[in-house]
Amino acid sequence: MAEPINFNRARKAKAKAAGKAQAAENRVAFGRTKLEKTASKLEAERARRELEGKKRE
Repeated sequence: MAEPINFNRARKAKAKAAGKAQAAENRVAFGRTKLEKTASKLEAERARRELEGKKRE
């Protein structure tokens, strides 16, 4: 027979895990230096231009 679970604890644990995941995403998105942000923006722009140049008419 399965162990009974406390739904309140399960709900709170799920919310806590989701909060930790959101915090990790925010650390990646907002925890970068200005130099890193600029570098990634330039890299994305370069990739966009390269892809645009390879398109066929």
